[in-house]
Amino acid sequence: MYNIIIPDSKVAKEATQLVSEISPEFLYNHCLRTYAFGDSLGKKYGLKYDLELFYLASVLHDIGLTEKVCCKHSFEYEGADYAEKFLRSHNFSQDKIDVVREAIILHTSEIAEEKQPEIALVHFGAGMDIMGLRIEDISEEAFNFIIETYPRLGFKKSIIELIKYDSKLKNAQQQPNNLSSAMLNMGFVDWVMNAPFKE
Repeated sequence: MYNIIIPDSKVAKEATQLVSEISPEFLYNHCLRTYAFGDSLGKKYGLKYDLELFYLASVLHDIGLTEKVCCKHSFEYEGADYAEKFLRSHNFSQDKIDVVREAIILHTSEIAEEKQPEIALVHFGAGMDIMGLRIEDISEEAFNFIIETYPRLGFKKSIIELIKYDSKLKNAQQQPNNLSSAMLNMGFVDWVMNAPFKE
């Protein structure tokens, strides 16, 4: 039977609690699906990776889209900065913090595919949940279990609205080069609406 193994370390538990407290439920579930999809792909591809580090990068990767963190700059950098402060408060080494930062900053970029597994798998997991990328590389059992465990909750409509909101907010603050606006210009709405998910 398929199962999702989440690290039970103190920092992992506190990261989960943090994200659950400050994120809308649809976004929290997306972060957990990103981890679960990415981990399933990592096993499929036979990759070796630090599960805790990958989990932390996954669960924190969209923290820059929350009201608590979202301020003036592009959400991936705000998220990376916030994650760094959080991990530093848990006495994480700078080399581990740098991995999480890079995973968050590059999670929408194909550049991540060439990076170490903890970074690549956040990109793969998020890509699967947003657009259905690599969906053929996981079993139907794993896919159904992940969706049932972390329901999508009208994710398509909600994530489009959130990205549009973030784009308007950053444009109003003279941040025209923000990631949300760039994704919308590249076809984000169509990518999400055409993803192979029932909702």
